[in-house]
Amino acid sequence: MTRAHDILRIVRETYGGSGPLPLHAPVFGGNERAYVQATIDSTFVSSVGAYVDQFEHMLAAFTGARHVVATSNGTTALHMALLLADVRPGDLVVTQSLSFVATANAIAHASAAPAFVDVEIGTLGMSPDALRAFLESECDRTEGGTRHRASGRRVSACVPMHSFGFPCRIDEIAGICARWNLALVEDAAEALGSWRDARHCGTTGLLGTLSFNGNKICTTGGGGAIMTNDAGLAKRARHLTTTAKVPHRWRFEHDEIGYNFRLPNLNAALGCAQLERLEDFLAFKRGLAQRYGEAFGAAGIPFLTEPENTRSNYWLCAILLDDEKERDACLEVTNDAGVMTRPVWEPLHTLPMFAQSPRGPLAVTEHVAARLVNIPSGVRAGAPA
Repeated sequence: MTRAHDILRIVRETYGGSGPLPLHAPVFGGNERAYVQATIDSTFVSSVGAYVDQFEHMLAAFTGARHVVATSNGTTALHMALLLADVRPGDLVVTQSLSFVATANAIAHASAAPAFVDVEIGTLGMSPDALRAFLESECDRTEGGTRHRASGRRVSACVPMHSFGFPCRIDEIAGICARWNLALVEDAAEALGSWRDARHCGTTGLLGTLSFNGNKICTTGGGGAIMTNDAGLAKRARHLTTTAKVPHRWRFEHDEIGYNFRLPNLNAALGCAQLERLEDFLAFKRGLAQRYGEAFGAAGIPFLTEPENTRSNYWLCAILLDDEKERDACLEVTNDAGVMTRPVWEPLHTLPMFAQSPRGPLAVTEHVAARLVNIPSGVRAGAPA
């Protein structure tokens, strides 16, 4: 019996259920059907409708953000947030290599380029020390802002990501960004329901973004949101994501190049029903993480737990194995048995389109990428929290 088989047994016993186990599947047991049907009956199924407003208000109330603008997906939310943060063509945006590709794609969509820094093992998010070291060793502060010394490009923003719902050390990152005049845009795509020191992820920086893809803790099928405490940025976000249309009862006037990025009312209806159950979802996931932690701890297998002074949504639970060989053996044994496990994303600096991007040392990124395995983490309908 190998450790891979031990992992399979622990997941089966802890997560429960029979048959194939998905990594993270949505649960629809509330008002989803009724709200979607009401939207269909209203005929307002596109980007104008009462559920869009309600969805934004519910998110603002839950996260504490003063303003929320719902978008078509998390990538469009991050793309728009970067434009609102004055990221310009040719700029560099500092981010982490250990992230889903959408983080770097959004930077590219803004006609900028990523510069990668390392994560830290305790949060799996951007390391403030690595960010500081990159800026001090590779960049200069000038009257025109921060410049990348080797290329001369402006460094305009920083995008840390709260990986798997674990809050990164965002206050320290914010302090570094302030000293270097970088706009802080938080990628909180995976962190709905995650907090650091009683502040929701995505609400510390100038802007933050969320995702409501089908695999997220709450889903709209496909959707995202921009969060900000700046009323002017929120107004501009709403305008630009609605094709920059000037309000009028019948005329089609557009005063600048805009984007068709708004969340449809049909999707927002689904999201409202999901948000009504968010606290129950969080309770289940935190209970599951506690049971996983106890079971894996007894077996001597490292299970990742929330950092100090944080409260994580445990969007995806994860274990760290000894090396790449053991990781691959675990993935093979579990998936062959119908238990969906996955490695972390390929580090972004290894992808061909970002291989030439500036970067600092990425030892922790490469260490984690070779060892991490995500295990079934979704809410299971009918199961106890």
